[in-house]
Amino acid sequence: MKGYTYRAESGVNVARARGVEVPISPKKTYEILNAIRGLPVDRATTILEEAIALRHAIPFRRYNQETAHHVGTGPGRYAKKVAQNILKVLENAAENAEYEGMDADRLFIKTAASSRGRIRKASMPRAHGRATAWNEQTTHIEIVLAERKEAA
Repeated sequence: MKGYTYRAESGVNVARARGVEVPISPKKTYEILNAIRGLPVDRATTILEEAIALRHAIPFRRYNQETAHHVGTGPGRYAKKVAQNILKVLENAAENAEYEGMDADRLFIKTAASSRGRIRKASMPRAHGRATAWNEQTTHIEIVLAERKEAA
């Protein structure tokens, strides 16, 4: 991932942040970013914190085969590790917005995108001195915040 996928229009003030090669599942990242895209920053932060505390599941719409149903959510998961990493990137973007002088109360998530990172080779120790090779997936995360227009 060489740069941001989002290209800002001229005259639009945005704040961006990204996580590169974060060791989390690309599929779970896709589902969580779909759940928070377009929401105000404070609401998205609340959703992620509730998922980390295992109080509210994130709905899984696409990658949900054999996924348990939760009350008020349907098929979903408490993707704690993924939510923690996305929350870090979201907080970083909010800090960048504050540095740019944007109004924190009007911020919303304009773009939330992820893509697969490179695959790291790893091995898992097994019995009798053997080892099994396995691949560790990584994910690139990109979050862009913008200010909502004032209602006239």
